[in-house]
Amino acid sequence: MVKWWRCAIFASDNVVAASAKPRTTKQKEMELKQEFKEMLGRVMPGEKEALCRCIAETEPSVSVRVNEAKGGKVPEGAARVPWCPCGYYLDERPYFTLDPMLHAGMYYVQDASSMFIHHVIQQLADRPVRYLDLCAAPGGKTTAALQALPAGSLVVANEIVPNRARALMDNVMRWGSPHAVVTCNAPAQIGRLTHMFDIVATDVPCSGEGMMRKDAEAVAQWSPALVMQCAQRQREILHDIWPALRPGGLLIYSTCTYNRQENEEMVEHLINEYGAQPVAVPIAENWGIAPAIGNDQPCYRFMPHRTRGEGLFMAVVRKPNGSRQTPKSKKGASSKTNAIPRGIEEWLCYPKEYDLSVQGDDVVANPKQHSEALTILRAMLNVIYSGLTLGTLKGKNCVPHHSLALSTALNRTALPHCEVDIDTALRYLHGEAITFDAPRGYVLLTYHDAPIGWVNNLGNRANNLYPKPLRIIKN
Repeated sequence: MVKWWRCAIFASDNVVAASAKPRTTKQKEMELKQEFKEMLGRVMPGEKEALCRCIAETEPSVSVRVNEAKGGKVPEGAARVPWCPCGYYLDERPYFTLDPMLHAGMYYVQDASSMFIHHVIQQLADRPVRYLDLCAAPGGKTTAALQALPAGSLVVANEIVPNRARALMDNVMRWGSPHAVVTCNAPAQIGRLTHMFDIVATDVPCSGEGMMRKDAEAVAQWSPALVMQCAQRQREILHDIWPALRPGGLLIYSTCTYNRQENEEMVEHLINEYGAQPVAVPIAENWGIAPAIGNDQPCYRFMPHRTRGEGLFMAVVRKPNGSRQTPKSKKGASSKTNAIPRGIEEWLCYPKEYDLSVQGDDVVANPKQHSEALTILRAMLNVIYSGLTLGTLKGKNCVPHHSLALSTALNRTALPHCEVDIDTALRYLHGEAITFDAPRGYVLLTYHDAPIGWVNNLGNRANNLYPKPLRIIKN
């Protein structure tokens, strides 16, 4: 058995350049291994030269997906991503870390090819669903699902690696939807939730060929052996998670690779081994998306010499209909309800739609419509985040939680708020003490009317409540 950590953990919406300095065209050409070029020659002989030249000679595009639920605005002069109505290309890459709007969850930085998941979901989901994003970190495709799914859907985002799960949680929290759960489990553990999910998205760990234009590590680590290891691990992941998909449900399979072993052959494996039925997704011809290689199944290949984005493969299959089985759970631990502070429900818009409970020292609100599912998830999985944390109990006080500040469920009229300028916002995001003219007590800071977090205003100064793990370190 190939362990997950022996396979590359490339996801098409999570790539940071390994080198501080841009590589020259000559360096890129030298780094592309001959075995990789030979593989491309076998798989796509007519595309090989153009693709290799594109990897070596062109720079990656920069794109963002705007959070419409928070009133995110279209970047000035930006061109729209054809397959994603809320995705936009930027002319250049700004220093995102120093933009308070990023920290407020007003947009997400995501490769344009990965935004295709938004189109797929909107084409195939016509009612509220239970949606699992199995290999979800850092959260690009999870936040896209939260944006694209019909209202009332529940999104469970899972990541097996704990520190990556923490990054996933932070990004889901920034996005602000209370209809999300973050878990940290192996696929086999989630597979015990028999027929739990209507849609399962598997952006599986892969050999990362589609990331070679962005990441020097993707070039350096590639080998035919790595491709085979990843393909074996992908089969194991699909085997482990298949029971959690309900009969008639959809599985979205994606990688950031070009080879057939991790792409079309994996779709063929699903068809032959599990009786999966391929599902076609309508696309426009002028998008430049390439079809499957080696068969006529409905598969979608993004390649940087054809489309403005990095390498991506995606396909959708349907699980055959059969008997429906609802997962059964052990009785979960009861939550303390008698310690909920009076009036805290007023911090929510539409408070009657939520169940409030105390978990540890936190007061948590979860949508009532997901109560059954959340009971099952808490009993059987390692849930690290769900719904919306309203506040943390400290003696007789309840300190508003950062997730409340970023939530679309926040009642902006319940607590005082204060608009700050860019300098104050950046000092706040760095964790510095700030002063401003506002009522004493807990105050919500906003930048361009976008909430960025809480302070406790003492009059002569304000205690900075921005979470330490999220603070900007660089000047």
